[in-house]
Amino acid sequence: MSWSFRSYFIQLIALAAVSRASPTNNDECNCYLTNGSNSAYYSQHKFYDFRNLSKYAQVPSPIRNSSRKAGVTSDYFKSDTWDNTWSIQDWNNRGKGGVSLSGDATVFMANSPNNVYIQKNDDDDAASDTFLTMRTMRMPGFQSAAEFESVSTYHYVSVRMLARVTGGAGACMALFTYLEGEDLADVQEADIEILTRDPKNRIQYTNQPSFTDDGDDIPKATRNGTLPKGLGWDDWVVHRLDWTPERSVWYVQGKEVASIEFQTPKDPAQIILNAWSDGGSWSGNMSLGDAAYMQIQWIDMVYNTTKDGEDKRSLDGEMPERSVGRESSLFRRGDNDDECKVVCSIDDVDKAGETKVLSQSAASHMVMHWTKAIVIGCVILMAI
Repeated sequence: MSWSFRSYFIQLIALAAVSRASPTNNDECNCYLTNGSNSAYYSQHKFYDFRNLSKYAQVPSPIRNSSRKAGVTSDYFKSDTWDNTWSIQDWNNRGKGGVSLSGDATVFMANSPNNVYIQKNDDDDAASDTFLTMRTMRMPGFQSAAEFESVSTYHYVSVRMLARVTGGAGACMALFTYLEGEDLADVQEADIEILTRDPKNRIQYTNQPSFTDDGDDIPKATRNGTLPKGLGWDDWVVHRLDWTPERSVWYVQGKEVASIEFQTPKDPAQIILNAWSDGGSWSGNMSLGDAAYMQIQWIDMVYNTTKDGEDKRSLDGEMPERSVGRESSLFRRGDNDDECKVVCSIDDVDKAGETKVLSQSAASHMVMHWTKAIVIGCVILMAI
């Protein structure tokens, strides 16, 4: 082996040692960097795990009276783990004055806490003990639906969920960011929407609004994406939405399926998940007695929050600059090194919910890794 080749080999080993990510916990991380075509920095990380909640598992009977108010289905939904982030909704789609229905709905729809519950996983090859279920069901005279939303607003987020959708046609299952506007044109929203009447390999991705007050479509606002690798939305797959200042990008199982710059939301927004139908043109009409379900094993997200007292660093100026390139993981640090000394990631980890260190700024840390790499390389070379 020539010395030039050996020298090159040592450099490769050193580079691998420096760039190697190591498992860690949130306490060590100052910020989080996502991968993909529009990677960005975020200041916070939260993981919500519904896979091992057997003591809360029960499937409640559907409520058959649209006016009946229901409580939550288990104590899990009273816990701080849930309440500190999420709130289950019970609103209905009556329009102003409480007479007509909103939009082009033809069916009265009522959200109920009774439709959000923990369910035992009875799959033959079950990878979890339980999951969270959101149910929508067509009852005589009304549609029973499910929705929960974040109690805080976020200013940019990368949110992922391991989920599947099952059941009858005529429902819409969604995860989205949302900021209400006085007029339709003022709404800011980035959507993942699964329509159960659609082919199982198709999902709608949108920066809302996707239509005008006159009912005209806005094609630039939406994409009808195809799931990769022969997957369907009735399979357990990881759905991901990256909302950044530049654009919204959507992934399935780590593969980019849509990207939209047009009408990218700019202001802080909630995160909402729902399962619904109202007989209108978007969801379609569900047959009497039919039901559809969105089942979620976990939700994982990195984000910047606007909640009082929490870190409000934005992506636009206070985080370290990111190198140019589609899969950049190198950093150019400016005057704010103290803001983000330890850069972590939730991508490509061994287990869902884990984080790993991508880089640390301390010089001693870098020297230590270089030293280890060179020693290892020399040992290997001596053996050759």
